[in-house]
Amino acid sequence: MALLGAVLMMTAGCEKKQFNPADGPPADTKTTETGDMSLVQVDKPGLFPVVAAESVDVPNELNVTGTVNPDVAREVPVISLASGRVIDIKTRLGDAVKKGQLLLKVQSPDITNAFDVYLKAVNDEQLANKALKRAKELYDHGAISQSMLEQAEDSENDAKADLDASDQQLKTLGVDKNNPSSIVNVYSPISGVIISQNVTNAAAAGVTYSGSSTVFTVADLSTVWILCDVYENDLPKIAIGQSAKITVNGYPERPLTGRISEIDPVLDPSIRTAKVRIEVANPGFLKLGAFVNATFSSKRDEVHAVVPSSAILHLHDRDWVFEPAPEGRFKRVEVHAGRMLPNDRQELLSGISVGQQVVSNVLQLEATLEAQ
Repeated sequence: MALLGAVLMMTAGCEKKQFNPADGPPADTKTTETGDMSLVQVDKPGLFPVVAAESVDVPNELNVTGTVNPDVAREVPVISLASGRVIDIKTRLGDAVKKGQLLLKVQSPDITNAFDVYLKAVNDEQLANKALKRAKELYDHGAISQSMLEQAEDSENDAKADLDASDQQLKTLGVDKNNPSSIVNVYSPISGVIISQNVTNAAAAGVTYSGSSTVFTVADLSTVWILCDVYENDLPKIAIGQSAKITVNGYPERPLTGRISEIDPVLDPSIRTAKVRIEVANPGFLKLGAFVNATFSSKRDEVHAVVPSSAILHLHDRDWVFEPAPEGRFKRVEVHAGRMLPNDRQELLSGISVGQQVVSNVLQLEATLEAQ
């Protein structure tokens, strides 16, 4: 019995205790400072198992930031052809409007002048028409020559042309010739959102008084542009027609998919980037000027190192692993961690290569270092 008890005690002493980060570092483990701050030395390095980084073939990803912008092909200026004073504004910046909706009213002397020209054209045409009828009767009775008849016909044609032009001018200004008014109504040409407003109540409108005919700009935001800056070294990774995953900072749980429609052929000379345009269907929550993250996946797979997620230490927005070093030491190496993969593995974009060994459970080593 005494011999059996001694054997059991020796067996229990040889068993390794399963590490639990809550219990602190393994017992009887000492660390030693070295001259290199990235190197640590432990008394029993065998207590910290290592694994070799595996390889995985995955599409290379490029992450950039961008902003939401309107599609310029879907931007339409609202123009007041009549110059005058704004007397009533029905909408304001940021409002959603429908096609044909009344936006503002302008009181314009252009209407008075145009209607005056129209009335004179009506009178001139009537007079020219009477003169033509009289000339035809006289010609039929041989009282005038054919040239005089042709001259009367020409005067009638000119009068009709002036009348048609004045009538068209009233239509262009939006005036009903049967119910003329000095007030011009300005309507929205499309359905969308007002993204620019250049007038206020009692302000001038039209080229004559304000210098610009544009009073509003309406944009159809059903499809928007994401404009990103891509460094010239990364441009070979993308192509027109390539898809992109869009994540909005305010709605990270609602990713979108867009398509590259244009890559600017001119680089910014100061920061060496090119503008990349992504077309995205707007589900309704994309706001102009919002910041987004765009992720491009290349068409070619690349080999990246993969390690257990427990081997990566996330500290102060940086990622680290510990690799074995000579004389029972471990070296801290900064890495660039990528996507999470199945089976609690994580991709490493840079820092270590495939086959390189790292500590499999960095929390175990970190707990030891904190307890030194």
